[in-house]
Amino acid sequence: MVLLAAAVCTKAGKAIVSRQFVEMTRTRIEGLLAAFPKLMNTGKQHTFVETESVRYVYQPMEKLYMVLITTKNSNILEDLETLRLFSRVIPEYCRALEENEISEHCFDLIFAFDEIVALGYRENVNLAQIRTFTEMDSHEEKVFRAVRETQEREAKAEMRRKAKELQQARRDAERQGKKAPGFGGFGSSAVSGGSTAAMITETIIESDKPKVAPAPARPSGPSKALKLGAKGKEVDNFVDKLKSEGETIMSSSMGKRTSEATKVHAPPINMESVHMKIEEKITLTCGRDGGLQNMELHGMIMLRISDDKYGRIRLHVENEDKKGVQLQTHPNVDKKLFTAESLIGLKNPEKSFPVNSDVGVLKWRLQTTEESFIPLTINCWPSESGNGCDVNIEYELQEDNLELNDVVITIPLPSGVGAPVIGEIDGEYRHDSRRNTLEWCLPVIDAKNKSGSLEFSVAGQPNDFFPVQVSFVSKKNYCNIQVTKVTQVDGNSPVRFSTETTFLVDKYEIL
Repeated sequence: MVLLAAAVCTKAGKAIVSRQFVEMTRTRIEGLLAAFPKLMNTGKQHTFVETESVRYVYQPMEKLYMVLITTKNSNILEDLETLRLFSRVIPEYCRALEENEISEHCFDLIFAFDEIVALGYRENVNLAQIRTFTEMDSHEEKVFRAVRETQEREAKAEMRRKAKELQQARRDAERQGKKAPGFGGFGSSAVSGGSTAAMITETIIESDKPKVAPAPARPSGPSKALKLGAKGKEVDNFVDKLKSEGETIMSSSMGKRTSEATKVHAPPINMESVHMKIEEKITLTCGRDGGLQNMELHGMIMLRISDDKYGRIRLHVENEDKKGVQLQTHPNVDKKLFTAESLIGLKNPEKSFPVNSDVGVLKWRLQTTEESFIPLTINCWPSESGNGCDVNIEYELQEDNLELNDVVITIPLPSGVGAPVIGEIDGEYRHDSRRNTLEWCLPVIDAKNKSGSLEFSVAGQPNDFFPVQVSFVSKKNYCNIQVTKVTQVDGNSPVRFSTETTFLVDKYEIL
């Protein structure tokens, strides 16, 4: 078998992607493809057509053709087998068999074509091997990058520490009325060396500070909170630097992607001098035939104080949970006071909470196998049909007081079967041909939109569509534990505070 070229073209013979495996000019291949539609006889069931010099082996794909151009003495059976492999590769990289989608992923297709054929001869590869070769995933490369990033971070931290030491020494010298000490100078040049080091110090520290738009003057307490973003800014600058050097920045795993994306895209919160972060994470495993195998929920109240004068305070907690949550306070919190009056305060009232640091003051845990506690039920019903499987999947919100945002229900699909045929759907969907998954996306699920369904058909067996994974985020917590009031220890006067509530998914699967 000698394969001259492989191409995806329109029914009019216009080439969208073409890969030549032997020496051939662009005019020659365009002429062959332009003549291809004229050679086909309508009404005949065939998949090849011949001319005096070449043979066209083709397969229709909706409005397009997958065409192989071979020599006339090639083995037609091998040609047809190769054509089938080419046709299965295209849906792996393109969500839809349309001209603009093919053009957008043209280089991915060309790389995959090169794995199938080399110098006109078929390679002994299958679809899974092609996917592995084109991804070029390397464990050694990941280790190297991790080591490199660690070294970069350590070097920056050491540089920052040295810069602060130099600046502190310079300030101490000025405070005592002495000349700035020389750092690394020789003889009479020591003083100038010290001033140079001080200039370098100021430059380094100024470059590390994030650039902030001019704003009205604020008290000294809240202004310190602006420094909290410096670390994130440094990470962003480091990532940008790696990108400029040609490095490819890998995203995190699927399980963490939702919570991290939520933190990035969440609207800015107006943080008061006393700020509380209430966070819950749920881990849930259900059986496909019903029944809750395990549900575990962990919650915590994190307290952050950015002004010294609010260090001695008490938090008034309102617990309306009726599910049997186990509560646990921090060891330095007065447990008797919390049990008797639902107040969170330190054992020693004269002491203050730490300033400018997140302190976990209360945490809770819920573990159950009670089905009525499931916040969002998912029912997936795949049934075999003549052409594969018809899959019906539906959701129902059990907790009416919850409002779930950015809900994504991920259904695995069999490998190499192409895009599913969607019937009825509430919301939107995305087909990821690389990961062989169908993502059912719902922006909001609440009491007004508590149920919905999705129907689709695709080739496969019922077991191919499990496990189903769910991810979401909510600004309302599951266990109805809130901080309603903050007061000072002396005088019991109220204190302004802000609250940030998040309910996230750690793992949510239907097996």
